[in-house]
Amino acid sequence: MKAGNDAWSNGDTTMRVMVIVKASRASEAGEMPNLELIQAMDRFNDELIKAGVLLAAEGLKPSSLGFRLSFDGDARRLHAGPFAETHELIAGFWLWQVRAMDEALEWARRCPKPHADGGILEIRPVWEMADFDAATDELRDSDARKRAQLAQD
Repeated sequence: MKAGNDAWSNGDTTMRVMVIVKASRASEAGEMPNLELIQAMDRFNDELIKAGVLLAAEGLKPSSLGFRLSFDGDARRLHAGPFAETHELIAGFWLWQVRAMDEALEWARRCPKPHADGGILEIRPVWEMADFDAATDELRDSDARKRAQLAQD
């Protein structure tokens, strides 16, 4: 299956994608991966770094240690974890910079399975300021300055 560059391109030569590692019962129970899986992910991350693809990568602790904040008008409501529906939760993520969605899919296919019992990866393009029709030149400049500052820190 080809993703097709036209539907995913922001007109730049590269795009960012978030690769979301869906949670499993084991990850939500706080079970740590075995050494073999940790080593496999370490090797995969090394390949991503050498290829200039990896921008960020993090694993997340179980939702029982987290919170959700819901917004309803001006009201905010705090909900403590754990959260139901494990298949809807996130256990970790990567942020990749690739030339096209097809490249992201190639990398995802090479990924070690994220959990001992399998796993699911969700790959989604990241919105860029250039994607927002309502953005002004001032907002685009502000975004560029912030990104440059983050890259220096």
